[in-house]
Amino acid sequence: MAGAEATFTGSVEDYLKAIYDIERAGGRASTTLIAERLVVAPASVTGMVRRLAAQGLLTHQRYHGVRLTESGRRGALRTLRRHRVIEAYLVRALGYGWDEVHQEAEQLEHAASDALVDRMAELIGEPRVDPHGAPIPSRDGAVEETAGAWLAELAAGRRARVVRVDDEDPGLLRRLAELSLRPGALVQVEAQAPSGGPVTVLVNGHRQAISRALAERVLVQ
Repeated sequence: MAGAEATFTGSVEDYLKAIYDIERAGGRASTTLIAERLVVAPASVTGMVRRLAAQGLLTHQRYHGVRLTESGRRGALRTLRRHRVIEAYLVRALGYGWDEVHQEAEQLEHAASDALVDRMAELIGEPRVDPHGAPIPSRDGAVEETAGAWLAELAAGRRARVVRVDDEDPGLLRRLAELSLRPGALVQVEAQAPSGGPVTVLVNGHRQAISRALAERVLVQ
């Protein structure tokens, strides 16, 4: 991104990115929730929170969790840009499947320079979203987060377009591909089974019964 920016360790970048994701979802970034997201001990989170607060990357209020400062948010978006551009490059330029790129990008996002990532983006036509529909922050840190509702929340008869799916579970992505539930797909809910049962939908005109757990990972507009 434009301008000189501080260089963070991979661990710091992971924390900033996790806190950003929690805040984006409307949650309170508590120690417990951060620990669950990063699969680390709460005591480790407490120590890192103090360190990041001392660096001016977040603010911490007891019993109210943490919030990123403007500097912390810029750091999170730089990491997200690298991650999502790398995913898009792996799919578009190297022929990876969309279920293969998340873990690769998790590793490469800490090693690739911003200049390299910018060149990758240029070579594949400056994509605005990654293969899973997540918006790619611009070079100067602007991002337009995707608004919508989860497919599981739509009432019977509603029509929508898939705009984004969760990207961390390769098995889930393979199942979504089998169902043609990719960003851009047109869906119509035919029925919502009671008590957490399956959701029956038309996907590009084809009837599918999908689990509610799966429908809760598909964002639509």
